Formats: sequence, structure tokens, C-alpha cells
Amino acid sequence: MSSVPPDQPRRRAAGVGADDRPAGRPGRPRVPAPRGGESRRGRAPLAVAAGVAATWAALTSYLPVALVLGLAQLSEDAGSVTGALRAGLAGWLLGHGVPLDTDAGPFGLVPLALTVLAVWRLTRAGVHTSRAIGARGGRSPRQALTAAGAVGIGYALLGALAAVLAGIGGSAISPIRAGVTFAVLGALAALVGAARTTGVAGLLVHRAPAALRDGVRTGLVAALLLLGAGAGAAGLAIATGGGDAADMIGAYRTGVAGQAGITLLSLAYAPNATIWSTSYLLGPGFAVGTDTAVRTSEVSVGALPAVPLLAGLPSGPVDGLGAGLLAVPVLAAMAAGWLLARRLLRLAARDRAEVAWPALLLPAALAGPVAGGLLGALAAASGGPLGGGRLAELGPVPWQVAGVATAVIGVGAVLGAAATRSLSRARASS
Repeated sequence: MSSVPPDQPRRRAAGVGADDRPAGRPGRPRVPAPRGGESRRGRAPLAVAAGVAATWAALTSYLPVALVLGLAQLSEDAGSVTGALRAGLAGWLLGHGVPLDTDAGPFGLVPLALTVLAVWRLTRAGVHTSRAIGARGGRSPRQALTAAGAVGIGYALLGALAAVLAGIGGSAISPIRAGVTFAVLGALAALVGAARTTGVAGLLVHRAPAALRDGVRTGLVAALLLLGAGAGAAGLAIATGGGDAADMIGAYRTGVAGQAGITLLSLAYAPNATIWSTSYLLGPGFAVGTDTAVRTSEVSVGALPAVPLLAGLPSGPVDGLGAGLLAVPVLAAMAAGWLLARRLLRLAARDRAEVAWPALLLPAALAGPVAGGLLGALAAASGGPLGGGRLAELGPVPWQVAGVATAVIGVGAVLGAAATRSLSRARASS
């Protein structure tokens, strides 16, 4: 007689041995997967992962700049390949906020379209680095900071090298300034991607108070609505002045390729024009040179450079129907407050509860500082010198934009949220 228990054949037929090990892999213990779901065998060294990700981010943001500036440099044999590549490096550095010292004076007007492209690529670099080192889903702030810091260091070395190469036989660019700027921008942008990939961002959002989450969301919505209105106003102004813009482009006499390059270069400054237009709608306006002002109540400008984006500047203060532009910021803020109230009322109706006034008005009031801080930072990034002399000051004043936006959006969001709740209660009681 066999001493095997009666149920042993059934267990073996099911693929499980006496020690509950999987069939086909006898004697090999089951190793639990590491936290984050990434196997150690598939991880890459931090330096390699961050270096590759930073280099790829640099290339994908540099090549469009070299192409655009190369069209103007190479049209009609106006330059060489080496000169076009060096000009591309200078423009790439400028897009990251590194000023250029030229014979005409400092050039610090940053093309924000390039900045947006670089920030997006650096965010993806943070994502790829976090995945490569096995930090995906680990919810570890240390891993997110490590990945972001490594990308920042790699990007700083590339920025310093670009400053050295661009300064050979051309404008003086400080490698130290470039390295520090690239390190800060690279680390912050990569941290956004790393925080999302590791799950740290979701953890922070989950732990934040509900009023803070709703306030930040409403402030971002209000700022985006206002920027959208500014983009529409800027586009309309440039369209109405399209003839002057076309004449400016044709006056360069650089051929078809050169004019295409100038047009693309103007589009790189389209986000700057959007922010300036938003500041115009808010009231502070912007400057296009020293002792100049472009506001809804005043337009005082002198001789302007032949830049197509400046063809849409208003010729005087608004009057008549144009005065309705003054209500755009308030309407945008009230729309953000309305969206906040609708969302909270919908959640309360699902839980069969009622939205308390503090839970509604506190996030609405917090939306003002959030939107004001964001728009003030954008105003600071959109301005800068365009050489020396009277063009040393271009763009809005950041603190004025931040202050006015905080007050207007805070009050408007509170009014929109309160009106929505009151109307909802009146409709429910009727």
C-alpha cells in the first residue's frame, strides 16, 4: 500500500506539489515583486538613464530652433551651416531664459513657444528616468527628487557646453549662467514628470485639504480662461493688421525661405503676445520700450522695430463698444466660480447633502491668489530687453499683473459661485 494521502494525486494533477511550489519550477522560491512593480533586472543606472533622457530632450528642443534660424541664415547664401548651427544654439539658450550679450546690447526677450517645448520634453525626461530606475508607482519622494536632480545635472552640463559652442566667434554667453539656468529649469520640469510617474503627485493631491484642491483648480481654470481671451484678442488684432505684418515680412528681402523663417520666428513669440494681451485686458497693459505704455486707457508708443507681432498694437484708448473688453476678466472669473459651484453642487446632490457656504466661498476666494501668482509669473517670463536703448524694456510689469489678477479673479469667482448656489437653491425650492 502507498503512504501517499488520497488527495495527493489530485494536487499534483492541478500542478501543485507537496510544498505548494509551482509545477515546472521545483526548488525555486517565489520572490515577491519589488515595490513599484519594476523588476531589478530591468533597471538602468541612474546616470545613464538621466543622461540619455536629458540629451534626447535637448536634441528634440534644439532641432526646431536650428531649422527655423537656418532658413533665414542659409537663404540666398546669406550664411553657412556652421553659422546656422551656432545661431540655433544661441536661440536655444535664449528659449531657456539665458540672455545673449550682442553688439546692440543685451537680448533677453524669451520666445516662450520654445520654452514650452523644452519644458514638455524635460517633463518627459523625468518620466523616462523614473521608469528606467524602477521608481514607477513607488510613491517615494526621494526617488522622484533623485530622478529630477539627475536630469537637472545632465541638462546643466549640456547647457554649459552649448554656451561655450555658441560663444565661439559670436556673442558672449556665460557658461556658468547657462548651467545654473538649465539645472533649475531641468530639475523643476523633470520633477513634474517624475512626481506623476512615481505617484507622489497623486499622493500629495489626496492628502491636501479639499478647499485647497478646489481653490487651485478654480484658479487654474480662471487663468486659462483669461489667457484664452487674451489669445483671441491678440489674434484678432494681428489679423486686422495683417497687411502691415505682411509688408514688414516682405521688407526683409530674404527670399521665400528667409520669409518662412521670419514667420516661424514670429510664431515662437505668439505666447508672449498672448500674455501681453491678457495684461492689456486686465488693465496694467505692457510696454514696448522705455517710457511707453499700451493700456486700455492710454497708448503711448514711439518708433517701433519692424516686427510682425507689433503690427496689431492698438492706435489709441478703447472707446464705445471696445469698452466691453474691460468686463472680460470679470466674466472669466465668474465663469470659473460658476464651474466650481456646479461641481460642488453635483457632488453634494450625489451624496444627498448640502454645500455649506464656507466650503464654497473659501476655494473661490483662494482662486484669486492662485491665478494672480500664475499670471504674474507668466508676465515676468514674457518680457525682457530687445537690445539697448529705448528697447531695453518690453512686456508687462509682473507685480501689477499679479495684484490686479488676484483682486479681479478673487472677487469674480466669489460672485459667480455665490450666485450659482443661490439660484440653485431658489430653483429647488420653487
